[in-house]
Amino acid sequence: MKVRIRFDRYPDGKNKALTMSYDDGQIHDRKLVEIFNRFGIRGTFNLNSGLFGKANRINADEVAELYAGHEVAVHTVTHPSLSYVPNEVIAAEILADRQNLEDLVGYPVRGMAYPNGVYDENVLSLLPAYGIEYARTVRSHRNFMLPMHFLEWHPTCHHRHDVLQLGKQFLELNKKGTPFLMYVWGHSYEFPNDQNWPLIEEFCEMVSNQQSIWYATNQEIVTYWKAVKSLVFSADASMIYNPSAISVWLSVDDQIVEIHPGETKRFNELTMDQPNL
Repeated sequence: MKVRIRFDRYPDGKNKALTMSYDDGQIHDRKLVEIFNRFGIRGTFNLNSGLFGKANRINADEVAELYAGHEVAVHTVTHPSLSYVPNEVIAAEILADRQNLEDLVGYPVRGMAYPNGVYDENVLSLLPAYGIEYARTVRSHRNFMLPMHFLEWHPTCHHRHDVLQLGKQFLELNKKGTPFLMYVWGHSYEFPNDQNWPLIEEFCEMVSNQQSIWYATNQEIVTYWKAVKSLVFSADASMIYNPSAISVWLSVDDQIVEIHPGETKRFNELTMDQPNL
């Protein structure tokens, strides 16, 4: 009898992931991180290293401790709109920001958010050479799908735009065969400006402690799906080899199967539903 494989699982067999993305490194990140940590929510903070210590910005010496357990990513050194500057400036803004942040946090920085949400085909073509694996846009799509291209990673929503309603929809999802992702973005200074800190606290409390949700940083999601895409199948599709350094989970008929790093799983016969990633 044939078995059916679905590529619809995150680590530990979960079928949903939640990630957050906040820009600019304002002092209000301190309170936002406290809220995230209180409810077990994780995310990515996109920082301008050339603006540390300036008005309403965090200081460089607090970056490692403040964002521990989350991810730090590039937002360029000085926040220019990248489509409107020469290629040499794009390179300097991204590479210097990477290096500055890496010196502070002690791990490779591989992602970014586009300053002002501005990018074009030229910018997209340059990013891989600068070690950038993903980049977030500001084009919310209000659904729960993985990106078609990680260098154009469109989020689910800004927190101002029906985040509670969308969060409830996310919790209610139960369709098999699809890996769901909710991706919320914004700026922490918007909460005091709008006087709505209770909004993000209510959202985080609502989506916290869910057995079906993987709470992840942006880079963790990218790394996991690269591992999924790297799986190697035998010619007759009776074996799957995981060449990556992390475990990958799949749905096989009604069972959740873990394939360990370096492991080969053998099945009698397989029918594969490839995801549109």
